[in-house]
Amino acid sequence: FVSGDPNKAVVSTQSTGEKWDKLSGIETATSGFTLGQAISCAVDFDNQHCGIYAGDYDSYKDFADVFDPIIQEYHGITADAKHTSDMDVSKIQGNVHPNAPVKSVRIRVGRSFNGFGLSPGITRQQRLDLEKLLISAFSNFEDDLKGDYYPLLGMEESVRQQLVDDHFLFVSGDPNLISAGMERDWPEGRGIFHNTDKTFLVWVNEEDQTRIISMQKGGDVKAVFERLARAIKAVQESVKKESGKDFLFDEKYGYIHSCPTNLGTGMRASVHIDLPGWTAEGLNALKARCEELKLQPRGTRGESGGQTGVTFDISNKHRLGYSEVELVQCMIDGVNTLFQEDLELQKKHGL
Repeated sequence: FVSGDPNKAVVSTQSTGEKWDKLSGIETATSGFTLGQAISCAVDFDNQHCGIYAGDYDSYKDFADVFDPIIQEYHGITADAKHTSDMDVSKIQGNVHPNAPVKSVRIRVGRSFNGFGLSPGITRQQRLDLEKLLISAFSNFEDDLKGDYYPLLGMEESVRQQLVDDHFLFVSGDPNLISAGMERDWPEGRGIFHNTDKTFLVWVNEEDQTRIISMQKGGDVKAVFERLARAIKAVQESVKKESGKDFLFDEKYGYIHSCPTNLGTGMRASVHIDLPGWTAEGLNALKARCEELKLQPRGTRGESGGQTGVTFDISNKHRLGYSEVELVQCMIDGVNTLFQEDLELQKKHGL
């Protein structure tokens, strides 16, 4: 019922008339979200890969007949799969090779709290209440996590420009997010926290209730993961202490996110690395090799906005069905493999 076009989205294969008739009248308890709202992106656009969002945790349960097959197909998991989380940095073996030309490391996760809708369905009051809880949590951070919160509403131009220069600012205007209902009441209730060193960042009420990000220059993935683990724990414990509300975690789907593609860890662990040998070999060859290594290559934008040539963003491909430790380990091992192979390819191409 979404579209006759089979390429429209994964959602089109699951949204049959029978399911629509059964589920379309349901409104979720947390934020009054409907299946019609969940699939709005697939209805509005032809370019959707997934095409469905959850407005709250209830959406995954109330509309399970539609969500479950999509999630299983996208993530390649079975109907009875269980998700395990593991943030124990001591289990990480080794690190990125010190000679690898890695410019920076960034690891992000999303986290949502129970009792509040997710971005597509969250009510205005829920969004404001959640922001208030998080501002209070941020004020409790200590040592290297300590920093400041910058609300988007009423932001001074000098602050806005600094956040843009630091590549920290998220902005409005994404057609998918607008269609999915994620930019209602913009920019109220949204903001950015970062520590003094600018190595730890929290986005509040963007596509997810929170995006928690750890990053630094150089290739010390282990240090970035260790900081991330501490930061996540600090956010979780502070909010729980004040409100009794904890992260939304499902034994099958892991940490709950608005987009089904982020379920599980919600983690994207990435490095920016120069790969001149692979660049000479060709982008298709690099993509195929990354697929084998369970990685995802993306081009990077330089400061001027142009392609930098040989620098790639390499990240873990999977989110669900693997623990955080497994995904970070996979990224470290894969990047080291690409680096060694790149040295051989440089010789091959006479670089």
